[in-house]
Amino acid sequence: MRIDGRLPDQIRPVKITANVTRYAEGSALIEMGGTQVLCTASVDSAIPKWLQGSNKGWVTAEYGMLPRSTHTRISREKASSSGRTQEISRLIARSLRAAVDLKALGEKQITVDCDVLQADGGTRTAAITGGFVALALALGKLKVAGLLNTIPLKCSVAAVSVGLAEGSPLLDLCYEEDVRIGTDMNFVMTSEGAFVEIQGTAESEPFTKDQMSKMTDFAEKGCRELFLAQQQIVAPVFAMMK
Repeated sequence: MRIDGRLPDQIRPVKITANVTRYAEGSALIEMGGTQVLCTASVDSAIPKWLQGSNKGWVTAEYGMLPRSTHTRISREKASSSGRTQEISRLIARSLRAAVDLKALGEKQITVDCDVLQADGGTRTAAITGGFVALALALGKLKVAGLLNTIPLKCSVAAVSVGLAEGSPLLDLCYEEDVRIGTDMNFVMTSEGAFVEIQGTAESEPFTKDQMSKMTDFAEKGCRELFLAQQQIVAPVFAMMK
């Protein structure tokens, strides 16, 4: 039995609340256990210079943690001030772009801001999962306004962490597990079953190919459940499950 009573292949309780802010074109608050991330999607007609004239759009992201989102206060940081912040921001952006037909989006840029209100492990994976919901809702608003002919989504994207404890996989690590575990991996997947990104390191003992396979199976199970949670919100905009 795990610290919070879950089974090894069980994700934490997931709650996604849509349209939680007034001004953003799309917004969602995702809660996974004790982790809470506010995701907002903002639409801008200005695109990067290197894309101008290409008839393609762009999706980017910024990630940040509020000063008291952790056990002790952290300094308020700008998006450009931390290597970790930049790395996570780029991961979220890459993940979300995998779901979007940039040609069908046209010359628009959508920025997805992911602000961690409370951190209890898995903040980057929660940001990707919630960020997709905010993005989909923003695209739905653009279509209703007549600024898009179709919803330019190819699939859904979700992410989850998997770790190894005494050689066995654990799905969706909370903070107490994350700080003690030897191997920690983050999986980003599409609703079509493809991988966008896999990040993983072994802090102590290296992991085997068989362990990697088991962690992948756990991640697929977790992401399938997250896709269902996303679908409850975005179904009117994008039916991602076949």
